[in-house]
Amino acid sequence: MEKVSVHTSEAPSAIGCYSQAMKLGNIVFLSGQIPLDPETMQLVEGPMEVKITQVFNNLQAVAKAAGGSLNDIVKVTVYLLDLCHFQAVNNAMAGYFEKPYPARAVIGVSSLPKGAEIEVEAVMALPT
Repeated sequence: MEKVSVHTSEAPSAIGCYSQAMKLGNIVFLSGQIPLDPETMQLVEGPMEVKITQVFNNLQAVAKAAGGSLNDIVKVTVYLLDLCHFQAVNNAMAGYFEKPYPARAVIGVSSLPKGAEIEVEAVMALPT
């Protein structure tokens, strides 16, 4: 199977040597998104809910560019600097995803790129 790189200007450009997503058949691996504004490439400011919203908007843009939607996502991994934001992530996901919700892991970490407080990566299975 051929690997296909996915890119959209609707999400932040890669800040390193990686693709926004890689498509292999009907499986898409979405790279981690932090709360970067795709136009300014700066972290959004404000309460944690604003940052979480930006992350899921970025993921949504990449999923769309790959030919799917957030509801095609089967696995989400969330990295948080502070696990006290666990419920805020739950609240946001309930607004972005429909049941059945994807599998998920939430991991507390000591640091993230550009000093972000959250990063989310995902795996998507496109309908065949």
